[in-house]
Amino acid sequence: MNKEGSIYQLDGKVPLTKAIPLGIQHVLAMFLGNVSPLIIICGMLKMDLSLKTTLIQSSMFIAGLVTLIQLYPIWKVGSRLPVVMGTSSGFIGTAKAVGSSYGYGAIIGASLIGAILEIILGFFIKPLRKLFPPVVTSLVIISIGLSLLPVGINYFAGGSGAADFGDPKHLLVGTIVIVTIIILKQYTKGFFSVSSILIGIIVGYIVAICLGMVDFTQVKEAAWISFPKIMPVKMEFHLDAIIAMGIMFIATTVETIGDVSGIARGGLDREATEKELTGGVLADGVGSFIAAIFGVLPNTSFSQNVGLVAVTKVVNRFCIMTGAVFLILAGFIPKLSALLSVMPQSVLGGAAVIMFAMIFVSGLQTLTKLNLNGRNGMIVALAIGIGVGVGNVPQALEQLPQWVSQIFAQNGIIMTFVIATVFNLILPKDKEEVETVSE
Repeated sequence: MNKEGSIYQLDGKVPLTKAIPLGIQHVLAMFLGNVSPLIIICGMLKMDLSLKTTLIQSSMFIAGLVTLIQLYPIWKVGSRLPVVMGTSSGFIGTAKAVGSSYGYGAIIGASLIGAILEIILGFFIKPLRKLFPPVVTSLVIISIGLSLLPVGINYFAGGSGAADFGDPKHLLVGTIVIVTIIILKQYTKGFFSVSSILIGIIVGYIVAICLGMVDFTQVKEAAWISFPKIMPVKMEFHLDAIIAMGIMFIATTVETIGDVSGIARGGLDREATEKELTGGVLADGVGSFIAAIFGVLPNTSFSQNVGLVAVTKVVNRFCIMTGAVFLILAGFIPKLSALLSVMPQSVLGGAAVIMFAMIFVSGLQTLTKLNLNGRNGMIVALAIGIGVGVGNVPQALEQLPQWVSQIFAQNGIIMTFVIATVFNLILPKDKEEVETVSE
C-alpha cells in the first residue's frame, strides 16, 4: 500500500504522528460551530453558569462519541465515511421558540422524540432514494455551501454580534490565515499541504495572541478534570414543541443526505451508496438521541468538515478518529476545550471561507457533468432561484405561519431540496433520458 497515499484511502495505515494533526484539523474546523448553538440558547434562557458549562462540556463528548459511530458503524448505524458530527445550528430558531414558551426541558424532550423520528426515516432511505438523483443531491450540496458562506464571512470579521465586528485586526488575522493556507496548499507537498488548514489556523492564533486579541482568563479558571452529566435537566413533553422539532428533524435528514453525498463526491469522487446514506442518517438520529440524554441539542453531520474534506481530500478514518478522541478528551478536560473556545472567530474565519466555498465547488463539479440544456437546467434554475433566494431574503416568508418560516427561511437548504425534488418528479424527462431508461 502506498504510504504517502494512504491518507486518501478510507482504511489506509497512517502513523499517529501524521494522523493526530489531521484529526485536530477537523476539530478546529467545527469547534466554534459545535458550542455556539448552546451558548446562544443558554444565553437567551438566562441559564445558570454551571449548567451552561456542563452542557458545553457534554457537547464536546457527544460530538466525539457520535463521530466515532459514523466512522466505525455499530450494526447499521454509521456511514463508515469521514463524517464529523456536532451540535446542529439548524435547530436554533425552533429551540428559541420552544424554549421561550416552555423552557429548556421541553427543547430536550422534543429533541428526544424527534431523534426517534429520524431513526425511523433512516430505515426508509432505499424507497426514498429515487428522490435523490444527482441533480437533487448536487443542488443540496451547493445550497449548503452557499448558506455557509455568510457564516464564514461573519467569522472572518470577528463573529456576528461582536462589539468589534469588522475591526481591521480581525480582517488582518483572517487574511493571514487565508494566505498561509494558499501558500501551503499550492506550493508545498506532503504533510504541509494536507495540513494547510491546521497550520493556517495555528499561525492565525499566534498572530491574534501577539495582537492582544486573546484573553486566557477562561482557560485559567477552567477545571482540569470534569465528567459529563446524564439528564442534567428534567425533560418535558409538549405536543406543539414535538411537532416543531419533528419537522426540523425531517429537514436535517435532508441536510445529512447532502453532507454524506458531499463527502463521497468531494473526497472519494463517487456517489454515496444506499448503505452509507442509511448509516449516516441513522447515526444522526442515534446521536441526537444520546445528546438528549446528556441534555444537549440535536447532534448532526457538520457541513464545515465536508468542506475540509473537499479541500484536503483526506478521507482516512483513522485520521478523523484521532480528532474524535480529541473531542472526547475535551469533554473530560475543560481546560482543553477552553483553550479552543477563547480563539478569536476571525482565526477560524479565514479557513472557513475557503472550506465553505469548496462545498459549493464540490456540488458544482457534479452538476456540470449533467446535461443542463433542458429539464435539468430548469430544475437547477428553480431550485437555486427560489431556494437560495429565500435563504438570502427570509423576510419573504414572514407573513406565513411561523412553522413555515422556521423551516424554509432558516438557510435555504430545505427550500432548495423541496423545489428540486418536486420538479424532478413532475417535469417530463428529456428525450435522451427516456431513451436511456428504455435501453
